Amino acid sequence: MTISEPLREGLPWDIVPGGNDDDHLREECGVFGVIGARDSAAMVALGLHALQHRGQEAVGISSYDGQEFYSRRALGHVAQNFSSGAAIAELPGSMASGHVRYSTTGGSGLRNVQPLFADLATGGFSIAHNGNISNAIHLKRDLVKRGAIFQSTSDTEVIIHLVATSRYPTLLDRFIDALRMVEGAYSLIVMTPEGMIACRDPLGIRPLVMGRIGDSVVFASETVALDVVGAEFVRQVEPGELVEVSMDGTVLSHHPFGNRKARPCIFEHVYFSRPDSIVDGSSVYQVRKAIGEQLALESPADADLVVPVPDSGVPAAIGYAQQSGIPFELGIIRSHYVGRTFIQPSDGARHADVKRKHNANRALVQGKRIVLIDDSIVRGTTSLKIVQMMRDAGASEVHMRIASPPTSHSCFYGVDTPERSKLLAAQMDIAAMGEFIHADSLAFVSIDGLYRAVGEKDRKAKCPQYCDACFTGDYPTTLTDLGERDQKQLSLPVEKVA
Repeated sequence: MTISEPLREGLPWDIVPGGNDDDHLREECGVFGVIGARDSAAMVALGLHALQHRGQEAVGISSYDGQEFYSRRALGHVAQNFSSGAAIAELPGSMASGHVRYSTTGGSGLRNVQPLFADLATGGFSIAHNGNISNAIHLKRDLVKRGAIFQSTSDTEVIIHLVATSRYPTLLDRFIDALRMVEGAYSLIVMTPEGMIACRDPLGIRPLVMGRIGDSVVFASETVALDVVGAEFVRQVEPGELVEVSMDGTVLSHHPFGNRKARPCIFEHVYFSRPDSIVDGSSVYQVRKAIGEQLALESPADADLVVPVPDSGVPAAIGYAQQSGIPFELGIIRSHYVGRTFIQPSDGARHADVKRKHNANRALVQGKRIVLIDDSIVRGTTSLKIVQMMRDAGASEVHMRIASPPTSHSCFYGVDTPERSKLLAAQMDIAAMGEFIHADSLAFVSIDGLYRAVGEKDRKAKCPQYCDACFTGDYPTTLTDLGERDQKQLSLPVEKVA
């Protein structure tokens, strides 16, 4: 999440989701922290490697040895930058935190790579952030008027300045004071000379879990990162909770924001989290299978094969196949050695990206009626190309089934989605979408079916259990930086394309 320069009225381009030409929803980042470990930086690097799917464009690790803070930040993957002993040796100390991120337009460059660091009156302050502060422009404008000088275009830096200018006596109280002024979604790992603080926003929109390995306390965006470093899962950090761990290992829990109904992001179950993670007490893999089962019950198809769009469509396709009795087959093979679309040098290379990532298994699909299972449709361009790829491979029919409801609204809580005008489901009804991607039929799991898959009876309209704004437009917080005009547009119905 970035704040553009100079400040402008309304919402700058790099805060408008969709600063890239990818046709997939993307998490913005993942965080990992450990305190009380001799090899803290090495453990953070390993944990970040397990979270690489949450951010593949930049990585940073900061550490503290009881006297000094150290930092190493770079563009690229974890393995590219932290696989050598020399790199880890630059980060001594028993406390360390790290961050993997995606950037949006205007937000790339080392100055935005986290963790961010500042020397405050109370000492060093390092912060890693997953999420999005939805009133960051408003806050930054006020801070700049009061003399603040920003070194990055990240919304995370707003928190640093709010802490620095707070008049409360203790650092913890200053931090809480700062968080009371921000809105939106955040999971934060903060390091100070006194220890580590991990916290989630009051609605728990972005995930954060806590574990232990020996005498060390570990925090991570997903449980899979705990597994990889050999830490035992203790619990999730509760919505609105601040967990304070001192340098001597004392753990204190604070709940300064009262009790509010949690609204964790439901798309963690659909796509963002690794299938071997546990989210909100449920296996992501099992939930995705259950979504496929719901799809089969709600939208059956007369077909010969169930084919996932790899890799994210695989668990749902297994569930669909088991429920429907239609055989599951890998009718599409994915290459895992293809770079991201937007870094390719020409338009022709970008257009060829789908074929370089996915190739039809012609021997299986030729002459067959196919049910294609994918996690979502964003702009629709990838679905169009994959459906055509199946037809080119000889499939006689292609029926598309999507393991989430139509994505009809943008996310402003730390997920990189296109602006609403570029979301296919905001412009067309399902029948028109099916025609656009040239499928013989198209269906999405219902919102109630999605809730049943995650273990809820249905979506309670007056108090939904998750943040599902990308499907429903029901944003659980105010969105100050959108401005009144944009707020009104969010509430207006979008004319459907016939």
